[in-house]
Amino acid sequence: MHVVETGRRVAVLAIDPSSHLSGGSILGDKTRMDELSRHPSAFVRPTPAGRMLGGVARRTREAILICEAAGFDVVIVETVGVGQSEATVASMVDVFLLLIAPGGGDELQGIKRGIVELVDLVVVNKSDGDLKAAAGRIAADYHAALGLLRSLSSHWQPEVLQCSALKRSGIAEVWQSVERCIDSLREGGELDRRRALQLREWMSLEVTEGVLESLRRDPEVATLRKTLEGDVAAQRALPPVAARQIHEAFFRRR
Repeated sequence: MHVVETGRRVAVLAIDPSSHLSGGSILGDKTRMDELSRHPSAFVRPTPAGRMLGGVARRTREAILICEAAGFDVVIVETVGVGQSEATVASMVDVFLLLIAPGGGDELQGIKRGIVELVDLVVVNKSDGDLKAAAGRIAADYHAALGLLRSLSSHWQPEVLQCSALKRSGIAEVWQSVERCIDSLREGGELDRRRALQLREWMSLEVTEGVLESLRRDPEVATLRKTLEGDVAAQRALPPVAARQIHEAFFRRR
């Protein structure tokens, strides 16, 4: 809401977790973002994560391009949630922001190094009321952790900020930090290099996913796989050996 009120057009691509049993997702982000979803300068699109790991959906990159083509100059990708493996979004955005809520166990779990090594900004929300002191402590912990890690950028040092969505305090400062980060990366030429690397990674992912999809659709491989699954379940074959047979059968016919 702060960003659209500055005159920008904002698209939010929110990724929802999918059920491992039914494959369904709640997709309730428009209800949660009730003000933003009604704003004429905003677009909110919830998407199920499906089988995709890393906190994003299979076609999030394409969705970003479509939003840009539609005239949205700010695209926010909200991942499934915080986890060590949910860093795939870093390979598709200009600024990677880690949002932390105090009182949720992060103080006890320790620093999420897998993500912190990649972040450009750490923002501690709920810095108000009874949680204000806890928010200050966790912000100090992350600030200390970032000081021990080598920054991936030579033009930007990751920052730690506090805000309160409830009180709407600190929001302007967070956005100012985002803009400073982008300006610093652009001036140093790093933004272009980062985007070029992301495009190469995107191509590699498409190659991998394309091979997997072809393997899944191959009728002869499907028949062999069903037989081998029975052998594996009956302990007549080890899973790595069965997998190698499927690979060989698939690529031999190419």
